[in-house]
Amino acid sequence: MNVRRLIPTVTAAGAVTLSLVALSACSSSSSADDKGSDGKLKVVTSFYPMQYLAAQIGGDHVSVSTLTKPGVEPHDLELTPRQTVELNEAGYILYLKGIQPAVDKAIAQSEAKNKVDAATLTKLEVHGTEGHDDHAGEEEAGEEAGHDEHAGEGEAGADPHIWLDPVKYAEVAKGVGKSLEKADPDNAADYQKNTTALVAKLDGLNLKFQQGLKTTATKTFITTHSAFGYLAERYGLDQEGIAGIDPESEPSPARIKDLQDVAKAEKVTTVFFETLASDKTAKTLAKDTGLKTDVLDPLEGITDKSKGADYIEVMESNLAALEKALGAK
Repeated sequence: MNVRRLIPTVTAAGAVTLSLVALSACSSSSSADDKGSDGKLKVVTSFYPMQYLAAQIGGDHVSVSTLTKPGVEPHDLELTPRQTVELNEAGYILYLKGIQPAVDKAIAQSEAKNKVDAATLTKLEVHGTEGHDDHAGEEEAGEEAGHDEHAGEGEAGADPHIWLDPVKYAEVAKGVGKSLEKADPDNAADYQKNTTALVAKLDGLNLKFQQGLKTTATKTFITTHSAFGYLAERYGLDQEGIAGIDPESEPSPARIKDLQDVAKAEKVTTVFFETLASDKTAKTLAKDTGLKTDVLDPLEGITDKSKGADYIEVMESNLAALEKALGAK
């Protein structure tokens, strides 16, 4: 996807900065217009990882909706007129810039007071794929040309899949908690309490990954698209993506040959595919190389096919799949 950077228009007297929070607000308190008839802050999120954060941290004080319905591949989402209206009526918007270009554009044009870009709440990095790096050299060039794909605010060519690293996701959670405290100060104490509880869950998940992947027969895994760069870096693994960061890109014959060589050299056992994207290439590669297949879920949405009911459960399923594929001891 070709995602051009879009800078939201700030209509407020000033921007509230919390750590690196991109939060546009006319004031630090919520108004009646920000809340529904039930008195809850109207929160609109872009896709599941943002929806989960808002629901966990907001608790009983928020009414959370998501623009990306279950089972919909989020990257190419096109908004309906009703969803555009929903954005304008929101008391708080939580999104991740660089994942959904149509959503980025609509949020930039939204009249909502409180807009938080999760990409500004942690440090984004550039993750390439050996032999298939769609983003090589874009870190400098992209800033000048303005045509970077999947770029976070101010970081051309950066990988946006921060939620797949429990540590980075916890950093984002803390920023979201602080921004909700500012947007709805009457309930700040509860937002703080809920943030602390969620961060504790994510710390526990991180510990499970550390322990589960500490000693393995191989450190290399092959997956459909390169969504797991942060996870691989966090736990000392090597991700080999069939496609690049964009799940819709097609691998070249040379890339397929490279992966076959890597699989043999690194004793790879499994080719991972995901729930919302085609598994055709992954299964073909696995068949040609005599490898197994399994699901490694990038958690861009929860469906009845997901191996878990929420973020924590699906990530634990991902851990179990990696432990099996990598020969954890």
